[in-house]
Amino acid sequence: MLSGQSGRVSLLGGSDGKAPGAAPIPVRPPERAAVWNWPDLSVLLIEDDQADALLVEELIADGAPGLPVRWVRSAAEARERLAVELPDCVLLDLHLPDAQGLEALATVREYTDQVAVVVLTGLDQEQIGLAAVAAGAQDYLIKGRIEPELFGRALRYAIQRKQAERAAAALRASQMRAQENARLERGLLPTPLLRGERSVDIVARYRPGRANALLGGDFYDVVQQADGTVHALIGDVAGHGPDEAATGVALRLAWRTLVLSDISGIRQLRLLEEVLLAERTGKQTFATLTSLTLCPDDHRVLVTRAGHPGMLLRTGSAVDWVEVPGGPALGFLPGRADWTTHEITLPVGSGLMLFTDGLFEGHTAVGEDRLGEEGLLELARTVTVAEPSAFVDELIGRAEALAESHGGLEDDVAVMYLQWHHRDLNQDNR
Repeated sequence: MLSGQSGRVSLLGGSDGKAPGAAPIPVRPPERAAVWNWPDLSVLLIEDDQADALLVEELIADGAPGLPVRWVRSAAEARERLAVELPDCVLLDLHLPDAQGLEALATVREYTDQVAVVVLTGLDQEQIGLAAVAAGAQDYLIKGRIEPELFGRALRYAIQRKQAERAAAALRASQMRAQENARLERGLLPTPLLRGERSVDIVARYRPGRANALLGGDFYDVVQQADGTVHALIGDVAGHGPDEAATGVALRLAWRTLVLSDISGIRQLRLLEEVLLAERTGKQTFATLTSLTLCPDDHRVLVTRAGHPGMLLRTGSAVDWVEVPGGPALGFLPGRADWTTHEITLPVGSGLMLFTDGLFEGHTAVGEDRLGEEGLLELARTVTVAEPSAFVDELIGRAEALAESHGGLEDDVAVMYLQWHHRDLNQDNR
């Protein structure tokens, strides 16, 4: 371990700055003030030659006063030290007892690529220094030709370049995650597929939770067949992250394929569960969903529910909670679940609002209480705007406002509002 003495460090283990049996080493005061606050940084010196280590000590005293340094003599010792803590910079001799040339650099970079590396070369090894920079080192310095000012500047620039590299890499990774999230979101939240004359008007919304660094698994979809029959789906894969989002995308695409193949109801849910079991990454992953079939001729709605919350039925200024009997979530009882399809009526002029549980599981302004299903119903009854999109936005906004003192809604929120298209209303009023 290296210890500081009078504005300098001792690499050779003695508290007086001397090697055992060696003459005292004169300590020269720094010729200029340090530009950086060197004591806040740290360096690992990997050098097997004691004389060269002493040279580095002198350079630090003059060019980077107060810089903490730890000295090891081999690549093996370096790996042990790097396992304990990472320095800001590694000063690396390319000729070690257990690693030679670029092999020494590869050893350090294999263990960690998070720190700057400055290579120390001999007078006749400038080409290997250039090769080391090409292989990932931030700089190289030739022993015996290093001035203290150049040494300090080289350390600063190497650390800054590494920090810039890490920032650029983090930015690229963030951009790639954002692009991947965007692709997954497009898969989770598609454009409705409407064929023939429109039967329903649709309002769809998605709000990421406050921890939206990881994408959620909320999804929805709408498909209208040529005869005017409308199929709608809303679902939620338990958990957050790309695996859950990808599973949600697989379920939504499978659902759309089944609808286009005229498969609905209980058989549809059984096939969707098979897809979930094949796509999920863990046995604990499950998905809740509600699947609807809306029949425009008689305004019937067939509802199949798998562990998903109920719905809000809005007629004029009245709002009611609708929750038909349902079965367990997909994947909760693989192969043993029992679901049923139930029929409700959606009167002309009424709207049916489906949502994921993130809308009512947020905290309220009072203590640790959560809004809950009853609280969501009461909140919906206080929203008096008539236009569906304004109603949906206002309800989501009020739920977010209640949770604001707790940091906002924790979970993602997906919402769909469906009502018969106004042309049907006009025809019924004739």
